[in-house]
Amino acid sequence: MAKAVLTISSKNYGAWALRGWLMCRLARLEFREHVIPPDDPQMKAEMLLLSASMRVPMLEDGGVKVWDTLAIGEYLHEIKPRAGLLPADQAARAHCRSICGEMHSGFSALRSSLPMNIKARFPGFKLWSRAQGDIERIVTIWHECLDAYGGPFLFGAKPCLADAMFAPVVTRFMTYDVALDKACAAYCQQVLRLPALQEWISAAHAEAEEIDELDAEF
Repeated sequence: MAKAVLTISSKNYGAWALRGWLMCRLARLEFREHVIPPDDPQMKAEMLLLSASMRVPMLEDGGVKVWDTLAIGEYLHEIKPRAGLLPADQAARAHCRSICGEMHSGFSALRSSLPMNIKARFPGFKLWSRAQGDIERIVTIWHECLDAYGGPFLFGAKPCLADAMFAPVVTRFMTYDVALDKACAAYCQQVLRLPALQEWISAAHAEAEEIDELDAEF
């Protein structure tokens, strides 16, 4: 039995849960999931951006508890250094941490107007201008990384923390039919083909629960 436990929320709506879960999978950490149902009042508030819960994702590994997504990533890098969650080169590692931090603290317009909803599709979705600005910044980040490190992932041949941090954005772009240039579209397909993400998406589609307030906005 795996000693680590990762507490997560809905796989259809839980963007932060996906980030933490994907980091654990990329690190090849053995863990079991503890899922808090999305109809739990605190989880519902968090996914509707009404509160900042520290409940998900939360990793318990032996006597260690880590609940912030970036902290989970750094912890996994410490205990699984060979997994390559951060680049080996110091400058690239600093770059990776910078864009992970930007994703962690920024892009509020994107989060609020394009909430994660893997099961849904909104062809021709009309973007709010501020959300479009967030998308343009994300596209710039992706191009800088792909050009600097050669792809197919943001920091080279293997997925890392940065790809886990941007994975929910990839699903949002799919859900809301966001138009992308060839390089960014190819990057999204590369992320979507990750076996771990395919597993997450399949589980999201199997979820019976819905959060009516999210679906009713569209």
